[in-house]
Amino acid sequence: MDIQRRTLLAASALTALGAPRLARAQNAGEVIIATTGGLMERSLQEHFYRRFQRETGIRVRSVPIELPDQWARAQAGRRSGNIPFDIVTATPPDLIQHAEILQPLDCGAMPGIVAHALPNACFGHGIIRTAGGMALVWSKKAFPQNAPASWADFFDVQKFPGPRSLPDTGDREWWVPLAALMADGVPRDKLFPMDLDRAYRKLDALKPHVAAWWKSGDNSMQIMRGGDAVMTMAYSSRAVPLAKSGEFDFTWNGAIRDVGNWAVLKGGPNTQNALRFLDFFVQDAKEHVAFSEKVSFDSNNREAPSLVPEAERRFRPSWPENWEKLVIADYAWVAEHRAAMRERWVSWLTA
Repeated sequence: MDIQRRTLLAASALTALGAPRLARAQNAGEVIIATTGGLMERSLQEHFYRRFQRETGIRVRSVPIELPDQWARAQAGRRSGNIPFDIVTATPPDLIQHAEILQPLDCGAMPGIVAHALPNACFGHGIIRTAGGMALVWSKKAFPQNAPASWADFFDVQKFPGPRSLPDTGDREWWVPLAALMADGVPRDKLFPMDLDRAYRKLDALKPHVAAWWKSGDNSMQIMRGGDAVMTMAYSSRAVPLAKSGEFDFTWNGAIRDVGNWAVLKGGPNTQNALRFLDFFVQDAKEHVAFSEKVSFDSNNREAPSLVPEAERRFRPSWPENWEKLVIADYAWVAEHRAAMRERWVSWLTA
């Protein structure tokens, strides 16, 4: 009788827990997510990782790591059979270059994606995490009236005198030459395939005026705030806070669309939990708005744009007037030629 009574009490307790709590018990475990550190990781922790853990019981192990090291470890894990992460950060060319080690996604079978993701923001091997642009930023003190408005102005050191800064990190091997081609008058629909000889001729003329090569988003801000450069190419996540300070401004015109993606490594230690996180990530518009305000990137939720105040819209890359100004690369071409472009970039930079 005692055993029967205890069994009934246990069953009643499970019923009282309800479906969400029962799902939490069934999906315990962890998910290992690799992403760049700093502001991005802190904001993901605050708005998504901790909430996912609270609501599902699945622990999120966050690994701050730069993209080249992430992919090196992922490829090494594939060879050894010891996959180090479940979810990785991927640029669009990464999704093409590393497709063989990525878990295919069935976007239509993920209810959160179907109901809340941005249109066409789930692909065969990943989903959009954040969207922004590599934008032209300038000092308002250096140019109080005649402000630059394009990459042609960035390269025009006669009309807009002063030291420049450019990235030496991330996808710089095609970001910077692409800006050089736009500065040289190549129309958007003719940028690919890239004429690298033409791009580097343009860069050769600018190189003596580049005073600083930034290594991180924070570094790009430090260079501008310290007065080491009057103009730079910067992530919009850094351009926006610089502009909001009142000392700097930026333009979306010709900004190179910079999309960060989530992807799941094939054969990872917690694949099902990883897929569950991706489906969770795109939900809750208010969290996406708050997250975007911190990182100055838009994120993957279709309801979020309608919640953005009008005064903030000029800072939002996905706002239609801004989105149409962004330049979209031919990622398949970039992926195919990336190694050669990287080799040429390093050779040029160190010459």
